[in-house]
Amino acid sequence: MGKTTNISIRMDTDLKAAAEELYSELGMNLSTAFNIFVRQSLRDGGIPFKITKGTPNKETVSAILEAERIAKDSSVKGYTNMDELIADLEK
Repeated sequence: MGKTTNISIRMDTDLKAAAEELYSELGMNLSTAFNIFVRQSLRDGGIPFKITKGTPNKETVSAILEAERIAKDSSVKGYTNMDELIADLEK
């Protein structure tokens, strides 16, 4: 094994504790887990897993579908500026 060096990483206290508990159950410490992550990143030439914004919940999916339906509905009045919208809201 080559020379080693120290690095500092800022991490939320609760996140660190949860990670340490998980990695302990897997038979390693946080330093070993981080080294595994970096080595796999180098092998893959990037982050070794897909990073996404996440899957929207049912309420968000429902709101997206409703917005798409409204956008396609020619009977729904649209506005080209805020003054028009405010005038209609004040009626």
